[in-house]
Amino acid sequence: MLKRILLTLTACCLPVFSAQSVQAATVSSAYMDRPEGPRHYLLAQAQQATPGKHPLLILLHGHGGTATHLFGQERLASPLSSWLSIADREHLVIMAPDGSKGSDGKQGWNDCRRDAPTSPKTDDSALINSLIDKAIAEYNIDPGRVYIMGMSNGGLMTLRLASEIAPRLAGVATVGAGMAASSSCPPAETPLSVMMVAGTKDPVMPYAGGDISFALLRSRGSVLSAEASVEHWRKLAQLPDTAASYTFPHRDPADTTSAKRLLWGEDPGKLQVEFLQIDGGGHIEPSISKRAGWMYSSIVGAQNTDLEIAEEAWAFFKDKRAGLKP
Repeated sequence: MLKRILLTLTACCLPVFSAQSVQAATVSSAYMDRPEGPRHYLLAQAQQATPGKHPLLILLHGHGGTATHLFGQERLASPLSSWLSIADREHLVIMAPDGSKGSDGKQGWNDCRRDAPTSPKTDDSALINSLIDKAIAEYNIDPGRVYIMGMSNGGLMTLRLASEIAPRLAGVATVGAGMAASSSCPPAETPLSVMMVAGTKDPVMPYAGGDISFALLRSRGSVLSAEASVEHWRKLAQLPDTAASYTFPHRDPADTTSAKRLLWGEDPGKLQVEFLQIDGGGHIEPSISKRAGWMYSSIVGAQNTDLEIAEEAWAFFKDKRAGLKP
């Protein structure tokens, strides 16, 4: 239902995000055989090959989303499509898999929410593990520089992976996602660098915690509050209570939101936890270049335009390696 509303608005009312003005990575389409059947993913690589091993980023779309949307290949381009420019500039390899259809007929991820019965039953943790193996074997990936970033349901799946395969990861980032309040997966035991982004007026993923829902759609499980989710990873990493605070300069007077970064851990080459609090922000990624139309924002909430979320995530990731200590 929500996806139909958004697609209708996109077709009739919303502006198309402007094409990238800088060189972007080359995108190809591929499939991987899995027990549940072939799984589709998109692969992005820098246009000019370089010697040496490359970082790997896995991007995970939200409930009802697609890999092509993440890569800006649909009319409504995700702000995360800015990663393609970063991939070309930094010689980063990106994999964006498609989720499986749940009982509600929408693509998504099996992210361990016990109280989300419509989620697919596929072993998506095993899928991501296999994609990492394939990337290391075939695309000259540095095994110590594997990162994952997800939006919404993709963010919840990212947090599951942060719990289950942390030793393989150098860092993760989420937008519009909290930790599952009722999880069917074991709790995280390995400290990891985690960046979380949350809007205080998110109409889908409640900032204060509670049921994930939208308009007339039934609940899709429940989450902890954004602040409790961040605190979980800070404590696991044994980082100090006090965070360094930074408020982003406000770029657009028409933007009703503001953005603040809280960062625990001083050294970017060691464990860090980052929280981007978007005051007044909704269920949408912050972006300077990929601006949503007013009608879209009226549904998912206000978009912050003070920072480019992909660039912020890359700044958080780039110096981190697997197995870091505080």
